[in-house]
Amino acid sequence: MNYQETTNWMFNQLPMYQLQGASAYKEDLTNIKMLAEHLGNPHVQLKCIHVAGTNGKGSTSHMLASVLQEAGYKVGLYTSPHLKDFRERIKIDGQEISEDFVVKFITKHKTFFESNDMSFFEMSVGLAFDYFVSEKVEIAIIEVGLGGRLDATNIITPLVSVITNIDLDHTQFLGNTPVAIAGEKAGIIKPYVPVVIGEYTPETQPVFLAKAEENKASIYFASDLITEVFSSDLIGDYQFHNKKTVQQTIAVLNSQNEFKVSYEDLKKGLLNVSKNTGLQGRWQQLGENPKTICDTAHNKHGLAIVMNQIQKENFENLHIVLGVVNDKDLDSILPLFPKKAHYYFCRPDSSRGLSTEILKEAAEKHGLIGEKYDSVEYAFTAAKENANQNDFIYVGGSTFVVAELPLG
Repeated sequence: MNYQETTNWMFNQLPMYQLQGASAYKEDLTNIKMLAEHLGNPHVQLKCIHVAGTNGKGSTSHMLASVLQEAGYKVGLYTSPHLKDFRERIKIDGQEISEDFVVKFITKHKTFFESNDMSFFEMSVGLAFDYFVSEKVEIAIIEVGLGGRLDATNIITPLVSVITNIDLDHTQFLGNTPVAIAGEKAGIIKPYVPVVIGEYTPETQPVFLAKAEENKASIYFASDLITEVFSSDLIGDYQFHNKKTVQQTIAVLNSQNEFKVSYEDLKKGLLNVSKNTGLQGRWQQLGENPKTICDTAHNKHGLAIVMNQIQKENFENLHIVLGVVNDKDLDSILPLFPKKAHYYFCRPDSSRGLSTEILKEAAEKHGLIGEKYDSVEYAFTAAKENANQNDFIYVGGSTFVVAELPLG
């Protein structure tokens, strides 16, 4: 198989949350442990930082990688989902894994994958661990896929665990209260491994404290401990807490005396995240006159901050290109959107995309008026045609919508 055939096989043969949603979620770690053993347990050879959380875990992971790269280390970065190409998920020093490595890995282990019903995500995690060990990375940043306790990444014992924040998302798997979701995320806390919490509430803090105490893990609440917040090239308002989380995580890492990151490395790393890691889709500007921004925020917590940031912009008219996936609670997110805007409703090109008819009808009940379009591309084109140079265009609602844009 060539690269395209290999990734098509990965996407189509086995459950993949990005495409299929609920049916791809596995409720134990048996498979990933079996796969790790088959691969010679590469994860035990890795020094890692493990990052979980409802929002911000992708940005936080990329920030950490950038900072450690600035400090001169060879850094592996495993994140999900991807926007354009599967290889975005697995990088070393900002460079994507080669097509050749992906093809050879899948070809070599394909019979094992098929006979043991490995999921797409399990294969991806196994590939990342195998690649990082073979390339001798000095440290790897591993982002949780979904939840924490039962996530395939949760076989590692990291140097530091990180939980960015808790909000209601993926409630069909993780529970429908902040306490239940915090319990799932706190499942990454390991015995004697320090944990950094980005944001907490009166409801979630006791969950984190109890789990840390149970594991004799020192716990650090970044929002309380970090007073000076550095600048970053990632300028979304929601990055404020992510930066605090990164700064506290680096402080904990430095205290272990295994890795050394200077004040300058930290500042430089935060200022060069996109350049060092290739991160895209986070309050990313696609054009000016009219100013055009896209963002992958897709739940109540993330979208509330983004909608607030839009209101700080100066513009004559607001154009919003909006598409979502079919497991979103529309009644929780649609009230966040401004009524004084023209909407371009679209369905992302995914089997999980919500139909434009349902989205438009639900949006109208919340006073959000606009037209429906057959694709993200058509909706975006219409917005650009209708907007004058003093207007503002926002494109979002889903990672899948952003994935279809010309990101450059």
